[in-house]
Amino acid sequence: MSLRELNDLGAGELTDRLAACCGSRRWTREVAARRPFSGESELFDAAELAADAMERQDWLEAFSHHPRIGDVDSLRRRFGATSGGWSAGEQAGMTDASDAMIERLAAANRRYEERFGYLFIVCATGKSAGEMLALLEERLGNHAESELAIAAGEQRKITRLRLEKLLADI
Repeated sequence: MSLRELNDLGAGELTDRLAACCGSRRWTREVAARRPFSGESELFDAAELAADAMERQDWLEAFSHHPRIGDVDSLRRRFGATSGGWSAGEQAGMTDASDAMIERLAAANRRYEERFGYLFIVCATGKSAGEMLALLEERLGNHAESELAIAAGEQRKITRLRLEKLLADI
């Protein structure tokens, strides 16, 4: 989709498209309110400014729209057959993961959720299951406040990649 086409979308369709990039309603509203965009950099700047305005609850809402890394059943369903969708491509490093690795990820993710109260967020693009597990285990030692900032940074990376895909896919 061209930027012009994005600018011309109706409010509801624009909201749906933006929500696929970041699940925070606040972020979606903030980005949509900055339309029209004169260039891609203006869209990306709007996304960053909207992220800058987000508070803890907004980040948690955004995180809740992600598939759980290490959820054995959903990962097997999602990657057992060819699957469309951005999340599937982002977690492509899971396709070769052994059952034992998936179980280890599931266990570590449960510990993470118990410790921090939300699911583990990582920009999984280009990462193997082993790399994601190492990052997850490393981040379990973080303080809650710093971990939220790290998770928000990962969400920003994911959002940027999805905005790029939005412009390329539609």
